[in-house]
Amino acid sequence: MSYTSPNWNTSVLITIDTQNDFTLPSAPAEIMGTHQVLPNMVRLLDAYRAKGLPIIHVIRLYKEDGSNVDICRREAIEKGAKIAAPHTEGAELVRELRSSHYTSLDTDKLLSGEFQTVGEHEWVMYKPRWGAFYQTELEAFLRERGVDTLVFTGCNFPNCPRTSMYEASERDFRVVMVADSMSQVYEKGIQEMNNIGVHVCDLEDVLHQKRT
Repeated sequence: MSYTSPNWNTSVLITIDTQNDFTLPSAPAEIMGTHQVLPNMVRLLDAYRAKGLPIIHVIRLYKEDGSNVDICRREAIEKGAKIAAPHTEGAELVRELRSSHYTSLDTDKLLSGEFQTVGEHEWVMYKPRWGAFYQTELEAFLRERGVDTLVFTGCNFPNCPRTSMYEASERDFRVVMVADSMSQVYEKGIQEMNNIGVHVCDLEDVLHQKRT
């Protein structure tokens, strides 16, 4: 346990794909349950902001020509589906998650692999596929800041959060899954995360650590 136990004071809070097009009721690619976990995500964000600890919002952007889209969704985008398209409101973080310093996404900057500052110790980054580490500078960004523990929340556990947690574990980060602050969580998935040393907990467990 000593190798996998969270170090809360050197942790980063990561939100995954909590954008309008995936989150809002009746959005074009709504992931059921994401809107419902927003209040828990907000409480986590508030706790991290109060402590001055880093926060990274990881997002998707689908170019309208489909050129950067996963092959399982590329045909739909090429046929005109508009999901998290650059320079659209659908690609933006949902309002509940935005800091008071939030500005609209600089999609050109993000697509080039840069991190966009959206608050004090708070950034947005783009990932081209399921995992947050795939063809991104996330690992180097975290190592430079002395982060060794990644706390995951957000949208659609079976796809992007699950893949990102496996990738984080592969890189010997300590990994936390806040199960009641993530959509589409299921019991077998929790068992799988436990099996690779992920610390699975609930919102109140994290908040307790932040109060001590």
